[in-house]
Amino acid sequence: MPVTEAGADGDTAGREGLLRRTARLEIPFRGAVSPAVGKARLHTLRWLKDFGLLTGEAALEEYDALRLERAMARFYPRAAEEDLMLATDVNGWFFVFDDRLDAPLGRRPHEVTRLVERLTRVMDGREPPSGAPADPLAESFRDLWHRITQGMPPVWRERFRRHWHGYLLAHRREALNRSGDRLPTVEEFLTARRHTIGIQPCLDLAERCGHYTLPSALHGGHPLEEMRRITGDVAIFVNDIVSLDKELAAGDVNNTVVLLRHDTGRPLRDCVREISAAANGRVARFRELATRLPGLLEAAGVPRRTRAHVEDYADGMRNVMRGNLDWSLESRRYDDAGVAAVSGGRLRPWARPPEAGAPEHETGAGAGAGAADTVRS
Repeated sequence: MPVTEAGADGDTAGREGLLRRTARLEIPFRGAVSPAVGKARLHTLRWLKDFGLLTGEAALEEYDALRLERAMARFYPRAAEEDLMLATDVNGWFFVFDDRLDAPLGRRPHEVTRLVERLTRVMDGREPPSGAPADPLAESFRDLWHRITQGMPPVWRERFRRHWHGYLLAHRREALNRSGDRLPTVEEFLTARRHTIGIQPCLDLAERCGHYTLPSALHGGHPLEEMRRITGDVAIFVNDIVSLDKELAAGDVNNTVVLLRHDTGRPLRDCVREISAAANGRVARFRELATRLPGLLEAAGVPRRTRAHVEDYADGMRNVMRGNLDWSLESRRYDDAGVAAVSGGRLRPWARPPEAGAPEHETGAGAGAGAADTVRS
């Protein structure tokens, strides 16, 4: 069954379908938006333009409609202006990279591997090979990497590098999912998606914006490790629920709802309910762990100042879970316009490398590239 045909399900299609799907989610955390969001928006638009990631007024307008800066303003509502600007630059880069891998490139594992190698060189402090052509994606990442890690302690820098490395490498797995002979199971998919969702680097930025670094024993111990994993899973499930129409339109298989339907043969609406229940169950577990957290820290003799940092970090996880949902409902990435933007083989303007030539949907070879993929049964 072609992925694109499934969007006709009345429980999933359009704005009303989006609201019906998300109404089942129970994420009872308070949301807030940083008052610096307007300045961060203008800064990141200029940064993306200066590095050549956005070219032309049409691309700027289409990007601006996604309101990506509001996601970071919800993740870090108390961040200082400069910290929020850095976070919105990171998020802008993330979505350019993500959309580029949603394009035909994301079905070519060897090319994804080469791209990841170029970005890994940046994290390792290596310059591009002599004679290599200019690469705006890598050079903008180099600028981000320097700004993010500057002044941070070695333990944080190593943690951040490890999380970004996992994020980049897992995109090859997703490329194999799109191009392989069989679809992964939901659990196989989650193994990679827990990296490519990008939540671990976002939580590292919560420390950076809060101007503290958690001790490794606390960061990697119980219950924070489980709480972080829950936060990532909730973000995955929410994203897959809100982006379902978009991925059906683009023919992308990297979605737990789509994969659950493939595994079980059940209607999409039933699969949405199951993924919603999985998200809600994890939120309930998070709240249970968060309630026990202060007592565990005090009993372990953790200093008061460090306990305050841990509580701020736990708030950061709540902000990510709630903010991801709230931003998804106010962005145009997942509404009818967002679905239309990736339908019929169309690519976002920034999804094509600058040297790629004519847009995919304007060439014979690329026409319908997304729609041609199918959920294999």
